[in-house]
Amino acid sequence: MYTEDRLKQKLWEKISRMSPEHILLVTDFIDSLDQPNSDQMFTLAAAKLSEPALQKVWDNPDDAEYDQLEVTH
Repeated sequence: MYTEDRLKQKLWEKISRMSPEHILLVTDFIDSLDQPNSDQMFTLAAAKLSEPALQKVWDNPDDAEYDQLEVTH
């Protein structure tokens, strides 16, 4: 079992290895935990945290071809 100090140290170590963009996401998430409407903010934070992973899925050479298609009726 970790002590509170050890948990804080582990969190600090992880954050110190993150990119500035990810640190901002973590900061926003932490701020959202203190908000009165935390369920909605938690959902927003989770969506923001998933953006980098989803971006890799959405932006790929195969799908880029579909982006160029024109829809005709």
